[in-house]
Amino acid sequence: MGPGRTALRTSAAGVVCAALLAGGVVGLAPAAEAAPAVRFVDITGDGGTVLKANVVTPADADGAHRYPLLVLPTSWGFPQVEYLAQAQRLADAGYVVLAYNVRGFWQSGGRVEVAGPPDTADASRVIDWALAHTPADPGRIGMAGVSYGAGISLLAAAHDKRIRAVAALSGWADLISSIYPNRTQSVEAAAVLDGAASLTGRESPELREIFDNLYSSNLSKEQQMIDWGRKRSVATYVDRLNSNHPAVMLANAWGDSVFPVNQYADFYDKLTAPKRLELRPGDHATAELPGLFGLPNDVWTDTERWFDHYLRGVDNGVDREKPVHVKPRGSGGYEDYPDWKSMAATRRKIALAGSPTIHAGVDSGADGGTVFLSSLLDQIAQLPPIASVPLLPRRWAAVWQSERYGTAQRVRGTATLHTTLTPTAESGTLIAYLYDVGPLGFGKLVTHAPYTWHGRAPGEPFDVDLDLFSTAYDVPAGHRLALVVDTVDPLYIEHNPSGAQLTFSSRPDDPSYLSVPVREQ
Repeated sequence: MGPGRTALRTSAAGVVCAALLAGGVVGLAPAAEAAPAVRFVDITGDGGTVLKANVVTPADADGAHRYPLLVLPTSWGFPQVEYLAQAQRLADAGYVVLAYNVRGFWQSGGRVEVAGPPDTADASRVIDWALAHTPADPGRIGMAGVSYGAGISLLAAAHDKRIRAVAALSGWADLISSIYPNRTQSVEAAAVLDGAASLTGRESPELREIFDNLYSSNLSKEQQMIDWGRKRSVATYVDRLNSNHPAVMLANAWGDSVFPVNQYADFYDKLTAPKRLELRPGDHATAELPGLFGLPNDVWTDTERWFDHYLRGVDNGVDREKPVHVKPRGSGGYEDYPDWKSMAATRRKIALAGSPTIHAGVDSGADGGTVFLSSLLDQIAQLPPIASVPLLPRRWAAVWQSERYGTAQRVRGTATLHTTLTPTAESGTLIAYLYDVGPLGFGKLVTHAPYTWHGRAPGEPFDVDLDLFSTAYDVPAGHRLALVVDTVDPLYIEHNPSGAQLTFSSRPDDPSYLSVPVREQ
């Protein structure tokens, strides 16, 4: 790993450390003081590994009654007190709540396995312990978590039939499409995860090798990484999960820079059990974060409603609501749909005319922002990454624009790019950006996605079909949409040899276009 990436990991670790300290000092300690019934316990996990945990039980628990059980695995790099504020609220509502530090982090034993088989087995051992040592009802068990805890909860539900309901918040269903989208390494996201694991945990040798191969772009190990990721992706076990039939709630943020929305939406469509999909503005776990401090929070409110219905039998109507519940970026209101595809009533194509050629290896000024920071600014202040589209250098960026729209365009879902690409090298990377361009030419980033290829014959054209990351964004009347394609973005590792060029073309029998999903007025 070069010095630049070492610095990136160090910086990421510092950010994570600050967040953990803020959580412990500002938000979590008061919750612990308000919950004198909390018990801190040791649980023996898979292979004898000791897991540090805490248990909160209802205040009126008398040993004669059984209560639904909620198991909460911690997020990546967070201590076991992460959920204490929510655990107290849920215990007050009539749940036994057990939160545990996943193996490899903080005081729990073992090494970080990234939701591997030992983590899945740990979840079952934790449930066993709770049924033996708390007034938990074996017929009413749920799991929930944020980020890493979400991924483990979904995998556990696919492997343990006792789990009847899940709330997976800012998690993943397909790990490879998250950290290796379209064969492109998400280097900033990986550095944050790597830095947090180095700071707060103990990486397994396998995980260390995965990170090193990712940073070094070791293509000889690509299939090994894909196989590793599939084993840790609930999408691999969707048939088993559907057979177990737990009620599954998925929640994520439109700008999640670790686990992009697309992989959750694709997985949601494959579920046959009771299901719900909630999407909001923000970045990874920023929508849930206030709730961890005990503040009012839509995500945690809906999580409690989900469990109230499917574990406590409360007739709160959550099962009758339209299950796709989304909040567009920059909007104050929610929209509800019967399914994912219903968000976009129609698709409008932007023709990509001409045959522009761009030179690779230089950042044109269009980019996807900074991991965590950019989408958080979009969530709080409606300030996504901005570029002056007229000033983007055409030597390094291809640009196409729509007409100026007479009415607002409500982009909803997944925009797709289709074009013919002729590269001068056998490997390369491109990044496609969709901008909302105002009258002065300044473009606000609507969405983007990377694309990498290897083993192509130089000078031979091939088709590129690329799904941009899903979003919900309103383009004001009088604005345009612009597609920008370049070859360098700090978020990703690029694979363009020095001096490489890319030519985009549109054949009469196969025109190039950008298809934009739009909700009708």
